[in-house]
Amino acid sequence: MLDVQAPKSYEDLVVVDSLLICLFDRPIFQEMHSAGLTLANCTCSVWENFPNTMKNVAHWKRMFRENSDIIRQVKTVSDLDLPKKEGKVGIILSWQNTSGIDGNLDFLEIYNDLGVKCIQLTYNTQNLVGTGCYESTDNGLTDFGHDAVRELNRLGILIDLSHVGERGADQACDISSKPVAYTHCCPTSLKSHPRNKSDATLKKIANKGGFVGVTVFPPLFPKRGDVSTVDDVVEMLEYMINLVGEEHVGIGTDFSQGQPWSFQEWVMHDQGNGRRLTTFGELTFPQGLERISEFPNVYTAMQRRRWASSRIERVLGQNWLRLLRDVW
Repeated sequence: MLDVQAPKSYEDLVVVDSLLICLFDRPIFQEMHSAGLTLANCTCSVWENFPNTMKNVAHWKRMFRENSDIIRQVKTVSDLDLPKKEGKVGIILSWQNTSGIDGNLDFLEIYNDLGVKCIQLTYNTQNLVGTGCYESTDNGLTDFGHDAVRELNRLGILIDLSHVGERGADQACDISSKPVAYTHCCPTSLKSHPRNKSDATLKKIANKGGFVGVTVFPPLFPKRGDVSTVDDVVEMLEYMINLVGEEHVGIGTDFSQGQPWSFQEWVMHDQGNGRRLTTFGELTFPQGLERISEFPNVYTAMQRRRWASSRIERVLGQNWLRLLRDVW
């Protein structure tokens, strides 16, 4: 049994969701705020090209301005402590693909200046950078992909490997001079799925100072539907902790709250309208963690498992802060 110290209250903790892909609007921001989220890594580009990604970032700039009473953009190390001090939700803009640069590495610096501070190398399929996890042949990273990793390192943009093929993820880990992340995943050792990750790569990422965000996305989670609860989420976190160490684990729900089914169809097809890559079926999230508002239930479940206060603080948020300080 862990040595349990007097824990901080949930309200005093830094609480992070390392991947949200919701239909972001005022009601979602209010729910994030009332749920006590301190920081959220929010997707603003998936299949979009340069012009459409720029439109998305411009829209986010408007949302930051119009909702400045409850959210703020976070893009530098000095920003990281501000959301908690101000009582706001800190938003990190991120991509789940590199399609937004249209093959031009110079565009990365523009986006870095705009505050896009986490970029996934590929989204499910092949692009100019490398191979996604749904390709039938895993060719790893291209030479251009090697250059992209080095440029992301230079700019201090976090590299996300969640939808990257196994070979490319392994190569990126080797090439990168900075820690990298799986912001939302589960282990293949518990459920075989193209999106889940091998123990070897999970350990490699952690050994290089990286981060693993455990997702509750139903197709990846070992238990489903009515069988799965928030206590199963904490059990999964414990499994990952035992695998890679508690200094490297967090929570990346992959909630798509508010998105219509047309959005799910869009992300399930190559380039949004190409070949079908997968079928989700009904997305039934674990009972007790079915939407953003229930995030405090994770803390309560951790207490039921008699987690040490230091472990709770690390997994709920401190591990993510450490990662960003190292990378940014």
